[in-house]
Amino acid sequence: MKKSLSWANSLDWFLALLALLAGLAVLQTFVIGKHYIIPSVLLVVTVLLGNLAWYGLTQTNWAKRVNFWCGFLLTSHGLFALFWSKKYREVLGDQFELVCGAVTLVFLVLTWMYAKRNRLFIKD
Repeated sequence: MKKSLSWANSLDWFLALLALLAGLAVLQTFVIGKHYIIPSVLLVVTVLLGNLAWYGLTQTNWAKRVNFWCGFLLTSHGLFALFWSKKYREVLGDQFELVCGAVTLVFLVLTWMYAKRNRLFIKD
């Protein structure tokens, strides 16, 4: 296994963090919220993200590619939000451009370095 904290595992760790947060959301909606359908849907997301993170961290090629496309979609979402979002603009107010631009830039760098370090688009 490669070094755990590196550019080659950046999106894997981000997806693991999302899986952890989704797992906490499952517990919150089930235990505190007393809902039973919503946690089931969140549990599906948790399991998918957790598996993508795990297989990405074990250097499985298909998981690395799926994780890259997740990063690409998050970056695209941030870029589109920067120009066309109404809801985020209302929530963040005058700080919207700064926050959204910074988040988009961070996802762009993470995704770019992830693809570069894992040699996802280089033929051997």
